[in-house]
Amino acid sequence: MTAAGVIALLEDGRTLTTPVLRAAVARLAPPMDTVASYHFGWIDQTGQPAEGDGGKAVRPALALLSAQAAGAPAEVGIPGAVATELVHNFSLLHDDLMDGDEQRRHRDTVWKVHGPAQAILVGDALFALANEILLEQGTAEAGRATRRLTTATRRLIDGQAEDISFEHRERVSVQECLDMEGKKTGALLACASSIGAVLGGASEADADALEEYGYHLGLAFQAIDDLLGIWGDPASTGKQTWSDLRQRKKSLPVVAALDAGGPASERLGELLAADAKNPETGAFSEEEFALRAALIEEAGGREWTSEEARRQYATAIAALDKMDMPEGIKRKLVGLADFVVVREK
Repeated sequence: MTAAGVIALLEDGRTLTTPVLRAAVARLAPPMDTVASYHFGWIDQTGQPAEGDGGKAVRPALALLSAQAAGAPAEVGIPGAVATELVHNFSLLHDDLMDGDEQRRHRDTVWKVHGPAQAILVGDALFALANEILLEQGTAEAGRATRRLTTATRRLIDGQAEDISFEHRERVSVQECLDMEGKKTGALLACASSIGAVLGGASEADADALEEYGYHLGLAFQAIDDLLGIWGDPASTGKQTWSDLRQRKKSLPVVAALDAGGPASERLGELLAADAKNPETGAFSEEEFALRAALIEEAGGREWTSEEARRQYATAIAALDKMDMPEGIKRKLVGLADFVVVREK
């Protein structure tokens, strides 16, 4: 599947889900409805209509495709697509505040514009709304879908808690990092990849196969995100240069570099140990961050993470063979995975 085909697929998913997503957000009490609309890019800081970047819409596309994988129309997956997108944005609102990120999708983040209290409240409201959207379908399948979503959300929160705790540890193992990222990113992508199928009446075995695909796709996605968090172009990522280094994140490139051994690894470890005694990393020069990035690359952290993304991609694709689905839908799921893994280029 070509890149243009994948982009068209994502746009189709956005077209189907955005009206329902907007209607859901409109249920929120003022000013939360306005704050959420700003976050989604529908309005600007003054409340005027905007054509903001609402994200890649990968999760809605996965939810709709999973419904089709189970033999149901794409429309059956819309409540699941909207619910997973609401949970995803709940996590972004809280993450931006916890991480101190001032930019999201090339605009000031909600907490910076509307204050921390609104970021917390709107995030909480989106999470509650996600469950409401599913449960009001009133079917046994909706109950099954809600259980998967709430489990995924709890795991996502577990992963975020671990991610924060890692910032205060001198060393984290590669396996600990993978486990954390499997929760923080893999869990919700796994849910998005199966929730439409569940709503369409798929068996637990088929839903589990799609969830396995989404979980490993999530790990591949996060590995690429970790690369972009250090070496990504701010014009593309919408974040500062060296953003993950500024936040002391123990992301995969960092952890892999520390685990590699050798002079660059040892020097990096010394610098990070010294950082722990001086939390004011904002006082560092750009050259200091560039040095850390260079040491990570020299120690092999960048290449290892790229290879890990490819390994997780291969595992995700293999999981699709565990379910009998239309060949055209399988090609689209493979195409989406390809899109995720080549984002670094």
